[in-house]
Amino acid sequence: MPADRLHLVRHGEVHNPQRVLYGRLPGYGLSEDGRRMARQAAEYIQTLDRRVSTLVCSPLQRTQESAEPFTELFGLEPRVDERVIEPTNVFEGRRMLRALVNPWNWRHLRKPALPSWGEPYADVIARMNEAMTDAWEAADGGDVVIVSHQLPIWITHLAVAELPPRHDPRDRRCALSSVTSFEMDADGKWTEIAYVEPASLSGSVDVGAV
Repeated sequence: MPADRLHLVRHGEVHNPQRVLYGRLPGYGLSEDGRRMARQAAEYIQTLDRRVSTLVCSPLQRTQESAEPFTELFGLEPRVDERVIEPTNVFEGRRMLRALVNPWNWRHLRKPALPSWGEPYADVIARMNEAMTDAWEAADGGDVVIVSHQLPIWITHLAVAELPPRHDPRDRRCALSSVTSFEMDADGKWTEIAYVEPASLSGSVDVGAV
């Protein structure tokens, strides 16, 4: 029996005092506020009063830590799926504004529709769709929760809405610990049914996303 609904949950605030683009770098876990945000996201899913049968997260520390409240509330151990990880990015480990004022880095900006500075949007869309579809079809009914990252979630939203993948990162509607929910119809087509920001974001720092 396939799933009933699928929720893409973004991780909470990351401890990032240097405010670098952390990407896939190790050692970037949640801040104290980030853990609170992750808990609020899990509590929001709990208020829906729906059975959650599957919990998936990316292999990065911040998503695994953001999955912990779901384990506590729903009794599920997360399955790690490499396909829902943060994309690669040539600016990883740098402060973005400093990197962009260096003319040597402008060559990485030559094809923003691809994008030329990291993993192609088409590849992110394909791997996210595969991961979502596999989790949906393998579920024993109930809902699926996938804890992932801003760009994969946002680019999935654009693909489902049949919008171009090229976008300004500053315009992404994917806040820390937000929940973007989908359902799949009988023809295998995804439909986005809700977007919610259950976590309190006052004073939060969100500068490390690809």
